[in-house]
Amino acid sequence: MNIHEYQAKQIFAKYGVPTPRGIVANTPVQAVANAQELGGDIWVVKAQIHAGGRGLGGGVKLARSIEEVRTLASEILGMTLVTHQTGPEGKLVQKVYIEEGADIKDELYLGVVLDRAKEMPVIMASTEGGMAIEDVAHDNPEKIIKIAVDPAIGFQSFHGRELVFGLGITDPMEQKNLISFASKLYKLYMENDAEMIEINPLIKTGKGEFLALDGKMGFDDSALGRHPDIEEMRDISEEDPDEREAAQYGLSYVSLDGEIGCMVNGAGLAMGTMDTINYMGGTPANFLDVGGKANAQTVAKGFEIILKNPNVKAIFVNIFGGIVRCDRIANGILEATKMVDVHVPVIVRLDGTNALEAAEILQNANIANVVAATDLADGAAKAVAAAKQA
Repeated sequence: MNIHEYQAKQIFAKYGVPTPRGIVANTPVQAVANAQELGGDIWVVKAQIHAGGRGLGGGVKLARSIEEVRTLASEILGMTLVTHQTGPEGKLVQKVYIEEGADIKDELYLGVVLDRAKEMPVIMASTEGGMAIEDVAHDNPEKIIKIAVDPAIGFQSFHGRELVFGLGITDPMEQKNLISFASKLYKLYMENDAEMIEINPLIKTGKGEFLALDGKMGFDDSALGRHPDIEEMRDISEEDPDEREAAQYGLSYVSLDGEIGCMVNGAGLAMGTMDTINYMGGTPANFLDVGGKANAQTVAKGFEIILKNPNVKAIFVNIFGGIVRCDRIANGILEATKMVDVHVPVIVRLDGTNALEAAEILQNANIANVVAATDLADGAAKAVAAAKQA
C-alpha cells in the first residue's frame, strides 16, 4: 500500500524526521488559508498523487504571493497529471500540499528499501538529489551508495559513517545531523513494516541541517493488520480499479503493457511464465495469480479482468494442479468460457495431478479458441504466435 507525501510526512514527524511545515488542501480556498497559517513569503504548491516525477509533470510549483498560491492551486487541482510513473493516462489531482519555502544549499537522495537478494533492508543514498534514481542508476551507478543493515543488529554508528563518507560530507556537525536523520528513518522503516521509503530530494540547508523535502512510502499489505493507523491512510481513488476488483475475489493482479494475458497460480510460476513469454518474443499484458483454489468462478473473473484491457490478443493459462486436480481446473476453464465472452485465443497448459485427464477434457470440448499446450515452452510459443496472428 502506498500513501501520499503529506501522509508520509505525518509519520516522519512522529519519529522526529525533520521536514518543512505543510498543510494539505482540497480546494484553492483551503490552499490560501493554509499558506496564511504557515506564514512567510514563499510557498510550494504540490500535487498529491501516488507517483513520482510530479515536478517534471507540472505538479510542483513555487508561489511568491498568496494570490499566486490561489492561482497555482486552481491550476493543479483537477488536472490530470502525467508522469513517468503514471503512464500516458495520468492521474487526477484531488489534493494539494501547501508547504513553506526552504533554504536549499544542496540536494541529496536518501531511501530505505528491501533487498530481497541480501534479505535485509538497504539504505540507498546519492549526491544526485532531485533526479529520478532510476536515471542515476542507469547513467551514473557509481554515484549511488548502498548500505545493507542486518536487522539483527540494526542501524549502527559504522553504518552512519559509511553513509556520510560516501556522500562526501566532511563537516562534523553535518555528519552528526545526517547520521541522526538516517537512524530515525531506519527505525521508522522497521517499526512500520515499510517496503520502501524514498526522500528525493533530501535537502541540506544553509545551517547544515537536513530536511525531507519530499516523502514517498510503501507498506507491506500483509502487515497492515498490525498498523490500523496506516491502513486508515489508504486512498482507494489512487489505486488501479481492476487491481482492487481482483483483490475482492482473492486474485493478485497487476496490469502491464503487453498483449498476452496471463492467468497463473503461484507468484513464482507467474514470474516464470512472463519471463518465458518475453523469451519467446511476446509481451505479457498482466500478472494474475489465481492462487491455489482455481475454479470456474475465479477463472471467469480472471478472464473478465484480463479482457478489460483492449490490448490483449491472447490469454495463456498456466496452472499447476496440486491443491486442485487438473481435470477440475479444465472443467472450470470450460465453464468460465460460458460465463464470460472470451473472444481471443486461450492457450491452456495444465500440469500436475490428473494432467492427462485434463488434456483429454480440453481436446474433447472442441472449442475453437481454447488450445491445449504440452508444457510451459509450448504454451508460451503458442500464445505468442496467436497474439501475432490476431
